[in-house]
Amino acid sequence: MLVRPIYDEDLAHACYLIGCQVNHEAIVIDPPRDIDRVLDVAKAHGFKIVAVAETHIHADFLSGARELASKTSARVYVSGLGGPDWQSKWVSQCESTLLADGDTIEVGGIVLVAIHTPGHTPEHVSYLVCDRASGAEEPMALVSGDFVFVGDLGRPDLLESALGVRESAVDGARVLAESAKRFLQLPDFVQVWPAHGAGSACGKSLGAVLQSTVGYERRFSPLLCDLVSSGEEVFVQNVLDAQPEPPLYYARMKGWNRDGVPSMRHLPTPRTLRAEEISRAFNEEITVIDLRPWSEFRAAHLPGSLWSTMGINLTLTIGSYAEPEDHLWIVCPEDQRERVIRNFVRIGLDMIDAWVDPSEIAACREFGVKFESIPEEDPSALRNLLAHTPAPHTVVLDVRRAAEHVRGSILGSINIAHTRLADQLDNIPDDRVLHVHCQGGVRSAMAAAFLKREGFDVRNVSGGFNGWLKSGGERVTVESCAIRS
Repeated sequence: MLVRPIYDEDLAHACYLIGCQVNHEAIVIDPPRDIDRVLDVAKAHGFKIVAVAETHIHADFLSGARELASKTSARVYVSGLGGPDWQSKWVSQCESTLLADGDTIEVGGIVLVAIHTPGHTPEHVSYLVCDRASGAEEPMALVSGDFVFVGDLGRPDLLESALGVRESAVDGARVLAESAKRFLQLPDFVQVWPAHGAGSACGKSLGAVLQSTVGYERRFSPLLCDLVSSGEEVFVQNVLDAQPEPPLYYARMKGWNRDGVPSMRHLPTPRTLRAEEISRAFNEEITVIDLRPWSEFRAAHLPGSLWSTMGINLTLTIGSYAEPEDHLWIVCPEDQRERVIRNFVRIGLDMIDAWVDPSEIAACREFGVKFESIPEEDPSALRNLLAHTPAPHTVVLDVRRAAEHVRGSILGSINIAHTRLADQLDNIPDDRVLHVHCQGGVRSAMAAAFLKREGFDVRNVSGGFNGWLKSGGERVTVESCAIRS
């Protein structure tokens, strides 16, 4: 048996190619939308992909299962469990099998057993992998999808927090507890191959090590230890506590992955724009994604530009600020262009019309392009302002997660996570200056660019809440607010 995780650092996502070395057939589990990487791995090892499987309907990226099946004529295997609202509707268009608990998939001498592991989602299945070709009669590994991560479990609150299914989080946590009990019945030697690593918003404390074992998780996973030592009620409370706010695009991913991801035969090929062309072609209907250093961006950028860092922030943030119908220009170094394009198509932002080298932005001045800028404010200056300005004349916007805000905040600040801003604009005063902060200054910078685009008068607080505390600012907690009142 050959196993090759195909890992995407930016989404913290792993799909798995598992092949039988006797007949050189392979199955791919949870493929990404840009399937060329999967095909390249299969070709490099001389495998024919005959099966494609999903663990569940994903929320954080667009699946490549449909595209891969179309390209290879592979049979698709998806869960048939969880009820009608959790069935993949697109599978009727290809050779497919809806799996029940205990059903098997055979790929050469490899046998995979589908295990219903609901909780993260109602239909979720994991796959026990047994290499019968080598003579094994017991499973080597569990492909656990978003059920078990290293040091964590898949969050059970997304139906409520991302999809708006009211009062479903507690029920999901109880179902997850039952799945976890079933997991703990597996032998300690069984390896755990999850779909995500550190950085994913599908859990709250995923480990940076990609793979584990049942025995290791039994001993060291905080949530599993809670379940064993303290019981289900403590488990339910702890698994729901301090979960990060899901990005706004998660609901869109769920719908597309259920109903059918739009076909993508090849990656977008944006045209290259020079400064003179930018001056002629730029208009307010263009959404510019600028990935230059923050110091350069805030000093001068094309009007209405969004800003982000590379890595996990790119999809989490831009996915929450841009829409699939937006026409995008990306500003980044040439050696990062393909990486950015891949990140965007993985979350359905396909209309990438143009690429701009960062050097061309400065050159735009020669052609009369007017720039915007975003002021940055020192935490000490903010302290002085709050001490001498009546509260109705200034607004402090905390764009950290709610769990961070509760542990310590600036008195009177409004808290909206930066990935949820687009859905909460009506709750932000638009007649005052917004002083935007996060923990260290990165999330607030991304939020400030978005809010500027939406017409707000913004200031980014440099150094964030850490800088506020270092400058002598007061930390206010929920308890201290209660005492004051």
